Amino acid sequence: MQATATKMGTQPRSLLRSTGALLAGFFAVVVLSLGTDQVLHVLNVYPPWGQSMHEPRLNLLALSYRIVYTVLGSYMAARLAPRNPMRHALILGVIGFVVGSAGALATIPMNLGPAWYPIAIAVTAIPCAWVGGKFADLQYTLAQR
Repeated sequence: MQATATKMGTQPRSLLRSTGALLAGFFAVVVLSLGTDQVLHVLNVYPPWGQSMHEPRLNLLALSYRIVYTVLGSYMAARLAPRNPMRHALILGVIGFVVGSAGALATIPMNLGPAWYPIAIAVTAIPCAWVGGKFADLQYTLAQR
């Protein structure tokens, strides 16, 4: 009876840590992405906010740093996870896929840029999350040696 009570007592704490790991990874991706966007707008690399951006090179630039930030956020979620780090990274990837898909559905009709860009954001979410989770697994494995 005592062991059951102890195990039940750790469940909410584990759930809280899992939620915190996912939120930390998600907010890292969002803050880094929007922060980099803002810097590039201020430096006049990107057009002002609210104007469309159809230049493929600029969209590739945005996609490239978003890929890096998604890997980093997934790595962070995996490292902060109380257990099952890859599961946390992939959950973050699914969240990114859902949010990215919703963004694509909302923005493609608005003609803010090429349609491939928001689609690429959605499609790369899960593979990038997997890479971030693998980096976390690799670091854990190397630390155990």
